[in-house]
Amino acid sequence: VARQIQEVIKLRRFLHMNPELSQREFETSKLVASQLLSMGLEVKTGIAGTGVTGLLRGGQPGTTIALRADLDALPIQENTGLPYRSLNPGIMHACGHDIHTAIALGTARVLVRLKDRIKGNIKFIFQPGEEGPPAGEEGGASLMVKEGVLDNPPVWAMIALHVWPEIPVGQALFTAGPALASADGFDIVLKGKGAHGARPYEGIDAVVLASQVVLAIHSTLNRTNRPDDPAVVSIGKIQGGIRSNIIADEVQLSGTARTLTEANRTRIERLLFDITEGISKPLGAQFEFRYNRGTLPVYNHPDLADILLPSLRNALGADQVSSHPPQMVAEDFSEFSQRIPGFYFLLGVRSPSASATAPLHNPRFNPDEKSIAVGIKAAAHLLLDGLASQH
Repeated sequence: VARQIQEVIKLRRFLHMNPELSQREFETSKLVASQLLSMGLEVKTGIAGTGVTGLLRGGQPGTTIALRADLDALPIQENTGLPYRSLNPGIMHACGHDIHTAIALGTARVLVRLKDRIKGNIKFIFQPGEEGPPAGEEGGASLMVKEGVLDNPPVWAMIALHVWPEIPVGQALFTAGPALASADGFDIVLKGKGAHGARPYEGIDAVVLASQVVLAIHSTLNRTNRPDDPAVVSIGKIQGGIRSNIIADEVQLSGTARTLTEANRTRIERLLFDITEGISKPLGAQFEFRYNRGTLPVYNHPDLADILLPSLRNALGADQVSSHPPQMVAEDFSEFSQRIPGFYFLLGVRSPSASATAPLHNPRFNPDEKSIAVGIKAAAHLLLDGLASQH
């Protein structure tokens, strides 16, 4: 790792300067493919559009394990002032996917030198569209699965990480079972009856209806959420009305629902519908309700955790790896971990000298590059120990 790290940091900075949006990672994909080819790996491109895989065949027989990294950036204007800040206006690696890609490439550079000693195969998967494909398009992990990324040879288990600015470099967080939430979207259209603002009794006020629905959703959730099976519902958009003195005949609400289990997911969908119906119908209003199921929860398979958690502790130090409660953010690594055993952990990227750092998806997000070497070491240990466990 020490011999490779300077070149890997250069790669990371180049990636950071040249970010590309979801399912549009054309130049990023070319760079990754050329790096993998230069290492002598078996490379496939064009998976799910701009996805890339590199297969490292070990010198000894065995199963296949995978390491996944994501390629895409976010539509955010960078405001870090770094000398290697984004050159693409309005686009930034504000979620650390440049770090993820650099760690995966660095891990490949390290392990290819141990090829003869590897018991099995390692597939490096570089995924497009983790932040979500453009509207009306298919992409991301689900499309990679559909196009056979887990086949030929069949992948037994998969590892992934995510940078985490809440903990310092050198530390990691892991939890077995549900680790990250599902992410669903919903839209509610409340249809009342317009009237003059001085005569509200002649109409059905959709603004009042919307207010009651929002308050009812949050108050009901507060009283029905189980602490051991949480749910988060946030309404991020309210739109309606045309003038201050006209009773609005229609208001639209849009939000997100996050859960950790399928039972709670179904409960929340039903609860949102029932609340909307219960408030609308007695007042003679109509409504439309759409619930769009999105990303599944990320699940860390307990049996794989039993194998790999000691490996992570060995790589970073037992006192550097902590457990954490499930996070209600989402990640489409779930498309893999719902099909094969997955091991997903959070990697500290906060500078040890800093008491705080900008969060993910922030224009000032600036992870400490010392985390790259830590990530490579952790990934290499996990991949090799995972393969060794199958013998």
